Amino acid sequence: MKHFLVLGGGFAGVEAAIKLQKKGYKVTLVSDRDYLFIYPISIWIPVKGISFEDSKMPLARLQKKHGFGLVIDSVKSIDVNSKTVKLAGGELSYDYLFIALGMHKVNAKGAENTLSICGQPEQAVSIGNELEKLVQAGKGKIAVGFGGNPKDSKGSAVRGGPAFELLFNISTYLKKKDLLNNFELNFFAPMPEPGKRMGAKAVQNMKKFYKHYGIKEHVGTKITGFTKNEIEFEGGKKLESDLIVFIAGGSGHSVLKDSGLPLSEAGFVKTLPTCQVEGFPEVYAIGDSAELLGPAWGAKQGHMAEIMADVAAYNADQQIKGTGKTKSYVDKVSIICVMDSGDGAAWVERTAKKETMMMLPIVGHWLKKGWGFYYKNSKLKNIPRIPGM
Repeated sequence: MKHFLVLGGGFAGVEAAIKLQKKGYKVTLVSDRDYLFIYPISIWIPVKGISFEDSKMPLARLQKKHGFGLVIDSVKSIDVNSKTVKLAGGELSYDYLFIALGMHKVNAKGAENTLSICGQPEQAVSIGNELEKLVQAGKGKIAVGFGGNPKDSKGSAVRGGPAFELLFNISTYLKKKDLLNNFELNFFAPMPEPGKRMGAKAVQNMKKFYKHYGIKEHVGTKITGFTKNEIEFEGGKKLESDLIVFIAGGSGHSVLKDSGLPLSEAGFVKTLPTCQVEGFPEVYAIGDSAELLGPAWGAKQGHMAEIMADVAAYNADQQIKGTGKTKSYVDKVSIICVMDSGDGAAWVERTAKKETMMMLPIVGHWLKKGWGFYYKNSKLKNIPRIPGM
């Protein structure tokens, strides 16, 4: 029986392990955390909407439900010639390798003075702790923003949505406490039109969001660094803030640098539309570890990670069976987001054929809450999975 080694316990890795196990292969999932962190709902941790534990799914529970093997350890190196992966605590061999390690972040000067809602999971708790200090003080300045990676020509590794969602949720949280007028909320980004990937309509509507939630916008100027209480921009401009949340642009995982695999300038694994790595037929790269193919507006998102995992599992299975059949994920590239604000949401969808941004007051917030419930319980087989989701 062929042995599949899946590196990474995030959306892509877990989905791949489940699908490959279902096809009857021996599967081992390797993760440096013993839980899957559900990043899309972690925006509610800082505003006390959910607890840190609510955003975690123990991998042992998923292993028990689906039957794949599980190793909790960190990946140190990949040797594609000997088909082995070195871990901190040993070495594993494979017949087929699925790389789903996620991505690292571009280093920014003074980044230690910031927190991220897309970084280490525990930082969501830290953001909440710092926010609570300001709430107790009764006033403050809060800045939330994101950056890109100049080496990522398509800009697909920008995490913009969570920054918007966190800022809108903070505004709603402060409003409920009757403190909003005592706070200055700022959004910042180096791009002249942040959110443009969502479509022209979304860019127009973002102005309405800023006005409604009392947010000032600082965009179009390069970020040069951070100090404890300031964001520094090119030209000497500075923005004061008591709490800085910054989502840096993505770059390739450091383990990939010496792997011998073909990488993009930004460090992501180059693949075919089948997710198979160019020149390495037994290696597949999925999710944030892979260079995203398709339209220029495409973005790395959780649902795309799962689509890539499904396509890769199908193609590897057909490869082993020798059918000659393949699937591509490129025609499925899309942006789908329920952009939550704590008191509602906006449904954002972009495909090759349409651009949609629909305001969903009140019900939108509960729609995203419902998705969180669905994701956890469908993965644990407590409820049926909806086809295509």
